[in-house]
Amino acid sequence: MTRCLVVDDEPLALNILEDYISKIPFLQLVKATTNPIEALTMVQDGGIDLVFLDVQMPELTGIQFLKIANGKAKVILTTAYPQYALEGYELDVVDYLLKPIAFDRFYKSVQKGQSIIQPAAKPAAAPEPVQQDDFMSDFIFVKTEHKIQKVYLHDILFIEGLKDYISIFTPSERIITLQNMKKMEDALPEKHFIRVHKSYIVSINKIDSIERSRIFIGDKIIPVGDTYREDFFKIVDGKNI
Repeated sequence: MTRCLVVDDEPLALNILEDYISKIPFLQLVKATTNPIEALTMVQDGGIDLVFLDVQMPELTGIQFLKIANGKAKVILTTAYPQYALEGYELDVVDYLLKPIAFDRFYKSVQKGQSIIQPAAKPAAAPEPVQQDDFMSDFIFVKTEHKIQKVYLHDILFIEGLKDYISIFTPSERIITLQNMKKMEDALPEKHFIRVHKSYIVSINKIDSIERSRIFIGDKIIPVGDTYREDFFKIVDGKNI
């Protein structure tokens, strides 16, 4: 059981996260509070595994909280402000959830936290039914050279990894960001995206055709790597009629 704490200066945000936590069998809510000083004391005293932490709070910001807590509990940041994402990851947060938070994105984040806190544990399946995700309006934020850019998932054709950065291709542009393929793969919904090569992730519904071990998306030809071939063709076969 993962003991968790929710810290947010907005009571409505606390209520939403309390409700989400109550739906997940491997989470135990110890406390939900608007007081970051109280929460920090609880973390420093021990017994808290995972903190859902707002960034913008009047007495103590989430970033200040992280620095003082110094890794005594794993932290998932929850905020409406994407500009803090990079600093949060530099402070080794588990994940960064942008408000409003959909339940399926929340669940994916706590699974990631659970795998870090209890590596041998296998979290229970997500409660069903949950119909809060709308793929057409879902998005991620990525850091480019001069800004943090919103990218709608339904616009992504494929993603290409190139040594120290990745390129996200949409019909209108190529977005370059310092990121690794594993982190990007973990951030994308697996029912819509699949890793097909050490250097490529593709949007399943953007595939035009497949010829042997080559995927055609528009005028781009993407190879299917040996490591990924079996899983890829299982998904393809499952969509055949």
